[in-house]
Amino acid sequence: MKILIAHNAYQQQGGEDAVVAAEIALLRTYGHEVELYQRHNDELRQMPRAAAAVSTVWSRTSAVAADRLCGNFQPDLIHVHNTFPLISPSLYWMAARKKIAVVQTLHNFRLLCPQAIFLRDGKVCEDCLGKLPWRAVARKCYRESALQSAVTVGMLAGHRIIGTYREKITRYIALNAFCRDKYIAGGLPAERFRLKPNFVESTTVPDWQVRRGGLFVGRLSSEKGLGVLADAVRMLNTKNIEIIGNGPLDALATASFGENYLGFKSLDDIMARMRSALFFVLPSICYENSPRTIVESFACGLPVIASRLGALADIVRHGVTGLLFTPGDAADLAAKIAWAESHPEQMLRMGRAARAEYEAQYTPQRNYRMLIGIYEDAIAAAQGEAYVA
Repeated sequence: MKILIAHNAYQQQGGEDAVVAAEIALLRTYGHEVELYQRHNDELRQMPRAAAAVSTVWSRTSAVAADRLCGNFQPDLIHVHNTFPLISPSLYWMAARKKIAVVQTLHNFRLLCPQAIFLRDGKVCEDCLGKLPWRAVARKCYRESALQSAVTVGMLAGHRIIGTYREKITRYIALNAFCRDKYIAGGLPAERFRLKPNFVESTTVPDWQVRRGGLFVGRLSSEKGLGVLADAVRMLNTKNIEIIGNGPLDALATASFGENYLGFKSLDDIMARMRSALFFVLPSICYENSPRTIVESFACGLPVIASRLGALADIVRHGVTGLLFTPGDAADLAAKIAWAESHPEQMLRMGRAARAEYEAQYTPQRNYRMLIGIYEDAIAAAQGEAYVA
């Protein structure tokens, strides 16, 4: 099978970019020919604003380039990860003209919410779910800019009206049932959804003998709950939680965690620290889709203390693979951290359960079988054939 991967890379590399790289490597390991069509948001620094706005809604440049690549490569299928803003939905129409099956991984909620995370003023907001998201313009939801919000809303509204998302995508990959259900409530056809989580490669068997302290890894931003964690640590007066990452709240991380704020670290370093920590903290106040950090934690035998919010409440099983706390409640998070530190044996038991969950659900081998099944399903559907698993 020959697969064309399409991805609009972010200026600040994150989990979505890592997923794309991992899936390309996985497919090539199993002998598939893979080509990557990628544009990078660094291009925006050189583009006039008007040109960037037009490209967001419909990029002729991307459509022509992808068309040429398809002509040369002759893919059996196009797997799209992100088209916003430079690739644009023009890619789907190009694929439809060539009658090529399109699989779309839904890494966030961009097709339903211009901000992509259903968050406003620090709280979950679903005002645009299932509706044209005009409120986002008045509220400046995207980057606190009415103009940029208007462009994003224009793209979403226009392509909903002409049926791009409903009719030009053969199969949607949702990373979990929560994400799938939100998108169905937002108007996408239920029969086109397939579930497939993220995965990580982990051949190192965890050691549960010497573990201590907590770990936070992620973008240092308000939606990731860094402020909630900082308040909880202040209540506990603990020095046992390390912070890895960078972002707009660097100053808060420095002030609140001091020498335990480690800045950016390589994945190898992160995984090594995960294998020696007692618990991982994921205090997000927004809907997370399927953070790779949870899968990485489970692979390392590391239980997760997470917000009881959205998909996190399904991925982390309270008392089995981690602990759940009330979203945004620093006192409840502090209580869960205190319990974890005073019950190391129970946390080690949860760590073993987390590793078992990884081996059952999140290995590359299992993920490959799921991915190829979705590809074969999509190709059969695009050819008008009944697919038999």
